[in-house]
Amino acid sequence: MRILFLGDVMGRAGRRAITERLPALRVGWRLDAVVVNGENASSGRGLNAAQAKGLFEAGADVVTLGDHAFDQKDMMQAVEHEPRILRPINYAKAAPGRGWRVFDVAGRKLLVMQVLGQVFMSRPYDDPFSAVEPVLKAHPLGRAVQATLVDMHCEATSEKMAMGHWCDGRASVVVGTHTHVPTADAGILAQGTAFQSDAGMCGDYDSVIGMEKTEPMRRFVTGMSRERFEPANGEATLCGLFVETDDATGLAREVVQVRQGGRLSQSGPAL
Repeated sequence: MRILFLGDVMGRAGRRAITERLPALRVGWRLDAVVVNGENASSGRGLNAAQAKGLFEAGADVVTLGDHAFDQKDMMQAVEHEPRILRPINYAKAAPGRGWRVFDVAGRKLLVMQVLGQVFMSRPYDDPFSAVEPVLKAHPLGRAVQATLVDMHCEATSEKMAMGHWCDGRASVVVGTHTHVPTADAGILAQGTAFQSDAGMCGDYDSVIGMEKTEPMRRFVTGMSRERFEPANGEATLCGLFVETDDATGLAREVVQVRQGGRLSQSGPAL
């Protein structure tokens, strides 16, 4: 299975890049499944139903959220009615929606799951490791499902790496999101799971993690705020991870860091 995961879509620039670039990538890279983290698509604060619809129309099969999952109030209803949108699995038990689902991909089964980390996060979430464990056990690779992707949404690279090793051999892909900066550690772990600490954002990198530079710089330099943060709206780079898996085992055969368009150096799978 050929899977593309795209990191946090940041504001209008990120949405525009998805709309303009993803359809061609889907065809050119012969993708079977596309998973997109959309939790910053609405001016950096959550995702609304109309924007989610736009991501699906551009070629996303699944959209994951994160700690800003319900910043846009209509997502409370949208996540109940649209099974392709996933909120974190370790959110409060009363939260609407689900944190994992199995999707049909051209006659094959793809399990997608999202989980929030705990380290340096603003709110206490349930233990991510015990949250993913029963789902992994119930869906063994190569039997119940042909591939499993885990979106680990958190601050600490150490916690993301620990999740990668925890899932090694039991998930096809563990990929980090949330920090908006792509890490240089994309690879395949010892037991066959593809891993990257952070996929980076789909947004304008002439910015401070996707926000216009002036106000963040003022706050760093002076310790004082004057205006609201506003998303940068220049040309965006699509950042993410391409993984090809073995249908028989569910393990990764190839992993390639993706950077398409915008200011960053370009990379992607060979055609």
